[in-house]
Amino acid sequence: MGDLLLVRHGETEWSRSGRHTGRTDVPLTERGREEARGLVPLIRSHRVGAAFVSPLQRARETAELIGLHEMRIDADLREWDYGGYEGVTIVEIQRERPGWFLFTDGVAPGPPEHPGETPEQVGERADRMLGKVDAALANTEGVVVLVAHGHFLRVLTARRLGLPPSGGALFQLATGTLGRLGTEHGRPVIAGWNIRPRPPSG
Repeated sequence: MGDLLLVRHGETEWSRSGRHTGRTDVPLTERGREEARGLVPLIRSHRVGAAFVSPLQRARETAELIGLHEMRIDADLREWDYGGYEGVTIVEIQRERPGWFLFTDGVAPGPPEHPGETPEQVGERADRMLGKVDAALANTEGVVVLVAHGHFLRVLTARRLGLPPSGGALFQLATGTLGRLGTEHGRPVIAGWNIRPRPPSG
């Protein structure tokens, strides 16, 4: 089976300022668009068998800019529902909750339409997504690409490696970068992480 490529969307105004961006549908900045375009050669170096994309515009635009023309929009790829911490920075949260850590403590409750998710709930979504990935990998000779969000992709990586959702804390993932999950001796491994295009030589 082929590898799983993880693409975190390019920069947004909120990611640049450190605001938790779950369901808020913010667009890419121009720098974010440049980050996405820079990934094109990396994507083209693989045969893409299937691509799944978060429904939020920052992920969809990234997918288009990296050259994915046939993609499946999947709500399971949406970012962590931050509940009452939507739009709030870590510094602001820790003023009220010293030592707070998303991957173990979860979030404060939000409004009924965005109540927030526990790490375990995000892990359940990641497991569902990995089931779809495995089905796609079994039916294609190419790689599967996921274009989504930083915290969700970190939890998904942890689950792929057999770790609890809190293990996502170990895998910092920058905007506009590529991660590659493969296998070694039949076991899941990280084959590449935070990959960016090489700057031109000279």
